[in-house]
Amino acid sequence: METKEKSGVGTNPYIGLFEAHKIKSQILRSAPLNVRKEKLRKLEKWLMTNSDLVIEAVYKDFKKPEVEGFLSEIQPVVAEIRHALRNLHKWARPKKISTPVTYLSTSAHVYFEPKGVCLIIAPWNFPFMLTVLPLVEAIAAGNTAILKPSELTPHTAQLIEDMVSELFAEDEVKVVQGEVATSQQLLALPFDHIFFTGSPAVGKIVMEAAAKNLTSVTLELGGKSPVIVDETANIKDAAEKIVWGKFFNCGQTCVAPDHLYVHENVSSAFVKELKKALNKEYYKEGSVNDLDYGRIVNERHFGRLSSLMEDMVEKGGEVLHGGSANSENRLIEPTLVTGLPDSSRLMQEEIFGPILPVIPFNSLDEVIGKILKMPSPLALYLYTRSKANTRTIIDELPAGGICINDSVLHFAHYNLPFGGVNNSGIGKSHGYYGFVAFSNEKPVLTQRIGFTTLKAFYPPYNGLIKKLAKLVTKLF
Repeated sequence: METKEKSGVGTNPYIGLFEAHKIKSQILRSAPLNVRKEKLRKLEKWLMTNSDLVIEAVYKDFKKPEVEGFLSEIQPVVAEIRHALRNLHKWARPKKISTPVTYLSTSAHVYFEPKGVCLIIAPWNFPFMLTVLPLVEAIAAGNTAILKPSELTPHTAQLIEDMVSELFAEDEVKVVQGEVATSQQLLALPFDHIFFTGSPAVGKIVMEAAAKNLTSVTLELGGKSPVIVDETANIKDAAEKIVWGKFFNCGQTCVAPDHLYVHENVSSAFVKELKKALNKEYYKEGSVNDLDYGRIVNERHFGRLSSLMEDMVEKGGEVLHGGSANSENRLIEPTLVTGLPDSSRLMQEEIFGPILPVIPFNSLDEVIGKILKMPSPLALYLYTRSKANTRTIIDELPAGGICINDSVLHFAHYNLPFGGVNNSGIGKSHGYYGFVAFSNEKPVLTQRIGFTTLKAFYPPYNGLIKKLAKLVTKLF
């Protein structure tokens, strides 16, 4: 208890909630899989019945278009639930491990046990999906969970709290709302696992807090995800997919294309195709269509993006398309820029908004060199018809994930692990990988009773045993 007092846990307002979860998590360890499945079915039913409430909440928070709401907030969660329900019996089954020759008298399995009490801290950009999707994985693995939704999207946060209160007992799943101080109080508690989605800067704070309790973490972060369009790409197809991936959710997506390298042989034609795609997808009679394009989440982020544009102008950058901004309704027009030096803020900071730098290049080696100088990205996109270029990019560039000839699509593929590397994240999630992230993989070795191969090497160590030890070392 003295250690808890020193860390601030003893006076923490959430210690009672945490302890209730701790007791319940111990009970759930031995509960049958049907208990988990029933919770997932209740969640799925609520989503299918109340999807309009989710769409309304995210629209109130930052005018997310209805179609984007369904595709990004609801569908991935429903798909994750259904995937878990189909496969949970297989995932949770003890996995038999092959036996080495030196262990012939044993059998070995890996058991998947719940980690216990989990904390899920969610961001604002996909406020429903990035709170509830990790919850699905935590439930599938048999845990209890405390959720901290973003305070920047209050309508969605309240809806999540209402949903959780309706579906779950307070000692199984609980929503805690608040700002930075609330997050700090929660992070002081000795959770069994923390799942955080957000920026690398805050991810470091979360990891530091987790280290004090030796708590495992999954950090889904971000960074500058580059796009490469080589001279062999289908430029019309690539332009349409890049525009959609970049300006979906008004550019506020962790895996959005951050900046674009296009081969100089096709750069002029490609910029024309980008403009065509923008006008087709986001404009109506010369103006941005309100029904198809969202807003910046708040004034602070609007100001940050505006200052990036000001820095771009000061550094000699050129606006190729868009560039206008309306602070009253937090609207920034889809914007293409070029002529940026590497020292510009747009090339140094994660943009996380509807501004796309376009950088012509001459050789693939040149682009690879630039990307290697930056922190490893969460996503990397390559548009090409060249198998050689594809192989080169996959082999030479580290990234959380790579998508060839499309944008963002890999995120929602529940059979693929999703996550970053180094600065862009730690650990993987989605589908089976999310189940594993919230599970302790517990090895269990069973030895036969009586004679075993190891008993042949028990002391006293005579000459024969020494020879056998050397022989085993040499052969196995």
